[in-house]
Amino acid sequence: MTMKQQTLAMAAGQGSGHEHYRKPTRRDEFLKTRQAIVPWAELCELVEPHYPKAGNGRPPIGLERMLRVHFIQDWHSSPSESRPSAANATKPEN
Repeated sequence: MTMKQQTLAMAAGQGSGHEHYRKPTRRDEFLKTRQAIVPWAELCELVEPHYPKAGNGRPPIGLERMLRVHFIQDWHSSPSESRPSAANATKPEN
């Protein structure tokens, strides 16, 4: 039986301690900032009574996951996609 040499990715998955040597990515920094800004637990408590419960049919996606996806989509949408800009909102229509 031959053993393959372990890669750094495999070692990181096993908690070998190499993960703290890598440089944080822009994605890591973005998610860290959003984690600090948004009170996820309080937001989930507020929305949970109105969120669909599991029952007949397809089970709903987890509440926190759905909120995070929604917020990320909203943060990355351009103004023309989601809401009119102030300049477009004040123009009279012809």
